Amino acid sequence: MTGYVRPRDLDEALATRAAHADWMVLSGGTDLMVNANHKPIPTGILDLWRLGELCFVKVEPASIAIGAGTTWTEVQGHPVIADRLSPLALAAREIGALQIQARGTLGGNVGNSSPVGDSLPALLALGAELELASVRGRRRIPYSDFCTGYRKTALAADELIVAAHIPVPAAGTKLAWRKVGTRRAQSISKVMGAAVITLDGDRVVSARIGLGAVADRPIRAAAVEAAVAGQKLSEAGDAARAAMRSSIKPIDDIRSTATYRREVAENLVARFFAV
Repeated sequence: MTGYVRPRDLDEALATRAAHADWMVLSGGTDLMVNANHKPIPTGILDLWRLGELCFVKVEPASIAIGAGTTWTEVQGHPVIADRLSPLALAAREIGALQIQARGTLGGNVGNSSPVGDSLPALLALGAELELASVRGRRRIPYSDFCTGYRKTALAADELIVAAHIPVPAAGTKLAWRKVGTRRAQSISKVMGAAVITLDGDRVVSARIGLGAVADRPIRAAAVEAAVAGQKLSEAGDAARAAMRSSIKPIDDIRSTATYRREVAENLVARFFAV
């Protein structure tokens, strides 16, 4: 390694990123350190850990902004996130051990873009937008457009993730989160999902379903969303299960089989609509 910068502010961070697009961007380090022995030594490190302009939660009437440097301990401990964005708060509690939650950050999970990243289905279901910045300016992109392939994203070489902006669901919206792993704690996901379901009485008006570990990236379950629209809540579970059966093509790997993942995903989405 030949370079290291721990910037004093975001402007310095962006200037460093523009000048050294090949450097490793480091925040909590919980993802990067796992594979450190299997990758080349980085040419440099841009260390964003606890950079103040990236560590915040801003609550507005219609949305909540969460800085990319905010830790999962901070996310799950924030009372408004827990109350109004419960899938994200619940996902934060499932990200590794307490030590990982204290170091891991929202921006790191999003930037790493692993198909088993626990927060990512929640961000999909909640309709999050990402704020990205470079020396050229800032832009927003729907999180649903951010992941472009296996661990690939729409982040430009000179950009950094600044924040996630998440609309607050209307009162009465049904929110859900579920993770399935080999054990109840500190488990890498076999399947996980989140749901934001808009209801009119006992009828589903619309639904956003985010799933992880069933494809090469976190995905929206579009077929399920279409199948449940207009259904009574008591009937939507069966419709969701049937739509899920034919709409995903999970893989066999060291953690699970495609058959198991498909069956679990069917049950998971059906339970989101349980009365």
